[in-house]
Parts: sequence; structure tokens; C-alpha cells
Amino acid sequence: MIPLHDSIPRVHKPYMLYTIIAACSLVFLFEKSLPLSQLTEFFYVYGVVPARFTNPEWAMRMHFPPDAEYVFITHLFIHGGWLHIIFNMWFLWIFGDNIEDVMGPLRFLLFYITCGIVAILINIAFNPSSTNPVVGASGAIAGVMGAYFLLYPHARVLTLIPVVIIPFFFYLPAVFFLLLWVGIQVVLGIASLSGHVTSSVAWWAHIGGFICGVILLPLFRKKNRCYYCKIPEGTPPVRAQLLTPKPSTVRTPKE
Repeated sequence: MIPLHDSIPRVHKPYMLYTIIAACSLVFLFEKSLPLSQLTEFFYVYGVVPARFTNPEWAMRMHFPPDAEYVFITHLFIHGGWLHIIFNMWFLWIFGDNIEDVMGPLRFLLFYITCGIVAILINIAFNPSSTNPVVGASGAIAGVMGAYFLLYPHARVLTLIPVVIIPFFFYLPAVFFLLLWVGIQVVLGIASLSGHVTSSVAWWAHIGGFICGVILLPLFRKKNRCYYCKIPEGTPPVRAQLLTPKPSTVRTPKE
């Protein structure tokens, strides 16, 4: 289930979104320049290894550097392969520009990193003894999707659903697309705990990031920038006017 486009136009240029995508891309190109042994070490040093924090004795035996709090940020910019980074950056591109619209660049960056940190902490809570490094921006992107779920449930998402080799295209309500997406993460997350799914995907980071985005949205959004947000019933007229875009400020839909 791959989103291709959404129906919410952007108003401001998403400069922070561009910056995050560029940073992830540059780090990925750097990864591709490393031999396999150095790349593996890079993942372990700058990714999040749960046992590194839950089992200090093991971490000392494995010669992990001390004071490793930086990995809670660095892991967000590292990806394990071409499909990993392409899918993550594509989902961020589809949903992130509208969230930056309602937060502004700096608030969006802080929101993004906070969701990513909370997501990986939740993943550690569910997989405390794992010795595999966790890398990728999907926890932070899940937070962006959680914010989108609250702000734009009325949006429509053009979705590609491949069935065997035949692509099917549907316009799905955003609320349905996002609920289905998070529902899949919950099912697979539970299955991974019971041992029925063996995967390197951090399902609980996705779930935690999504919930974090829903909870933290009110702290980061700017109501006067919420141009296309769904207006709750009973909104006072003055506030409703703030939530409505002026014709002169609305630019073309996302490219």
C-alpha cells in the first residue's frame, strides 16, 4: 500500500523537509562508500542497539563507546538499503510538507526528532534484549503521519495497491489509509512478540511514533497556519476565519 499523492495543497515551501531528506540522502551515500566491515560498525555505533542501554555489562564487553545518547538522533538519518530509504523519504514527502505548514520549519524539526526519540524508546521497551542495531527515520515519520491523521482526516490519498504484478490505484480517505497502516503495524508488532513474525522491522517504533505524533501535535501546531485543517464542529467564527486560507496566500498544490 503505497501513497502517491494527497489532496491537501501546501502553502509554504517545506524547507526543513527538504533539509531532512537531503541529510538522510547524504548519509546514505556515505554508507554506500564504506566497505562491509566498516558499514556494520557504523550501524552498531550510530544506530540504536537496545541491549547497549539495558545491559551495560554486555555493552562493555562489546566495547561500545560510553555516553551513547547521541544515537537517539543519529539513527534517524541512517538507512539499511535502497528500499528502506526510498520508502521512508517518500512517505515523509507525501505527509510531511503539510505538517511543516502548520508548525513552521523549526517546530517541525523539533517535533520530528521528538517523535523519533519516543518511537525508539518504545521499541527498546518491547525489545530490551535485542542486540541488533535499529536505524531509520520511520519512527519519526510515523509521528508525522499521526499528526496528519488528526489534522487532515478529510484528505484523500491516491494509493497504489499492487496485487501480484497488477497495480491498482484507489483514492482512499486519509483517515482510512492511516488507520489501516497503523492497524497493520499493531498486528505485526503483536505477532513479532509472539514469535510468529521474524523481521528486522521495528514495528513498535512505528506504533509509538504514530501515537506520539497524535499526542504532541497540540504542543507544536500554530493555529494561524492551519490553512486546510479540519475545523471541529462548534468552532467560533473568529477562530474559523483563522483556519481558512486567504486566497492570496494559497500556492499551487505539491509537485
